[in-house]
Amino acid sequence: MTAARDTLGDGETTVRPRRWRLLVRAAVAAGCVAVVVSGPAFAWTRFAAADHLYDPADAPGADVVLVLGAEVAPGGTRPMPFLRGRLETAAGLVRAGRVKVLLVTGDAHGGSGDETTVMSAYLVGDLGVDPARVVVDPDGLDTYDSCVRARAVYGITRALVVTQAYHLSRAVALCRGAGIEADGVRARCDGCSKVRLIRNTARDYAACTKAAFDALTDRPPGVASPPSRAVADALARL
Repeated sequence: MTAARDTLGDGETTVRPRRWRLLVRAAVAAGCVAVVVSGPAFAWTRFAAADHLYDPADAPGADVVLVLGAEVAPGGTRPMPFLRGRLETAAGLVRAGRVKVLLVTGDAHGGSGDETTVMSAYLVGDLGVDPARVVVDPDGLDTYDSCVRARAVYGITRALVVTQAYHLSRAVALCRGAGIEADGVRARCDGCSKVRLIRNTARDYAACTKAAFDALTDRPPGVASPPSRAVADALARL
């Protein structure tokens, strides 16, 4: 193996493989390419969501709030801080009279557990939300699928969308692209670590490329379902 040698003061030498420097340079180059490639898609999400982002206190009214799923805690029965913040924010919108029905959407077979079962249980059992107000979509496998299914399966044309600020523009852009008049509400994030926030923000920046591609190609959701009157029936009962 070709290597560079540095001579130490006592005459000894240490071998520093050039491979390591090449790997570092390759990683930096790949990062630069990712930034450039994702830039236009990121800009699209910000442009599409502009003037449609709110804090909870300033959120407009809507019949339905779309609560996007996220990782659940080990054991699969409790929400992690990110998901807990979304649920608490959505429940606050119900108590404030800004929304009537909550559509909780996520992956019922996610890697960390059944997101939507945990979400509905926390809303009802911990936050005191009337179960008649909660509708579950267990097949919102990602943000794009959640938005498309909200429109195509549940017939939603107007909704608030609740998630953390780093994710909100992409979510609103995708829902509006799916035909929903969506406004985003920034979820609280008590207990969210700064490291996780930074990591999730970087990941969301990269995810904008996939989001733009999905929207541009009109990708069908991962799970196809017939139309459901669950949201309409819930609204009719209130």
